[in-house]
Amino acid sequence: MHKEFLTLSNIKDVLGLSSLFKPGETEKASLENCLGRVTASDIFSNENIPPFDKSTVDGFAVTSSSTFGSSEGNPSSLAYIKDSVRTGSVPEFSIKHGEAAKIQTGGMIPKGSDAVVMLEHAEIIGSDMLEVFRPAAPGSNIIYKGDDIKAGDLAIPGGTRLRAQEAGILAAIGHTEIEVVKKPVVGIISTGDEVVPASCMPESGKIRDVNTHTLWNMTIRNGGIPVFVGLVRDDYDEILKACENGLTQCDMLLISGGSSIGARDYTLDIIKKLTMDNILVQGVSMSPGKPVILGKAGNRQIWGLPGHVASAMIVFHTLVRPFLNRLEGLANDESVKIPAILTKNVASANGRTDFIRVRLKYEKDRVLAEPVIGKSGILLTIVKSDGIIEIDRNCEGLKQGSQVFVTLLGH
Repeated sequence: MHKEFLTLSNIKDVLGLSSLFKPGETEKASLENCLGRVTASDIFSNENIPPFDKSTVDGFAVTSSSTFGSSEGNPSSLAYIKDSVRTGSVPEFSIKHGEAAKIQTGGMIPKGSDAVVMLEHAEIIGSDMLEVFRPAAPGSNIIYKGDDIKAGDLAIPGGTRLRAQEAGILAAIGHTEIEVVKKPVVGIISTGDEVVPASCMPESGKIRDVNTHTLWNMTIRNGGIPVFVGLVRDDYDEILKACENGLTQCDMLLISGGSSIGARDYTLDIIKKLTMDNILVQGVSMSPGKPVILGKAGNRQIWGLPGHVASAMIVFHTLVRPFLNRLEGLANDESVKIPAILTKNVASANGRTDFIRVRLKYEKDRVLAEPVIGKSGILLTIVKSDGIIEIDRNCEGLKQGSQVFVTLLGH
């Protein structure tokens, strides 16, 4: 007996359901191992960065007023102090009007100085005089104490995925151990009598398991820890056993195949059983990807995904990824969108959101989005695509020359 999808949810409503799930527990991560982790809370600085006024160039510390009117033809003559400011030391002298001292990049600004003249804009004459050929405004080539971060300032908000640049800020403020959200564990189950492991030579009528490996790598790219739970036949008891096993160790289960209407579709019944009928989504008004199921078991998610790999990948990127990011505590959407010009007319069915695969091309000063045409289930349509464009459910298509926004796949 066929299982019908009774109510199709729209994408916006589905994404809103992510608030029903809470981010995971937290743990400590060292500064050396924080890349890609998500901060569990706001991180504030306890000190000023930089902790002192410092020079941004190699040059000469001066009072700006003593350089006013300087030019190549009429340089300012300043008394050159032989003492120089070296990085890592505190100058034991001050600069008076009409004086200058050599300073290195990163050196502490001596008292009395309010500007630094670059080396190439001055020349030492003899042993005790400096000629300056350009005027220096107050603050020239100086970073002042706290210019970067002031004591008490928010350095990194909670919910931020840490990159190399955030690691640099953490090092600067002395945070060598960071509270981060534990990475969600994502269990992957592929179903189908016709599916065999990728390492096997398929017999006639069989195909290799593709979804496990695409979903595995998409999980890693989006901050999760993938776990292979099983490759199982279209058998209710086998799928149920695999799901029960997965729920004991995972925060999210992805079941690919068996979510479309069919005589051997057990996924919906199994998700109902495991969630005590707590089905949040039973079909989405999108193409590809209509036969999507989402159930809630406590704070665990159970997804039924389409069997076609292209559909499964688009569903993962569009729907699963934001839910995964929610479990990870991420505050902002990480998807990257690029404006482009559509190269062909694209038709769409009113009442559903269509996702069209496109290849990006660059023509002079324009970015072009060329639709990648292919039958449903063709793997190369995804391989050849750089991203997808979304056609709103209330739109009947897009015309050639329209500006579109391409969401990059793999980001």
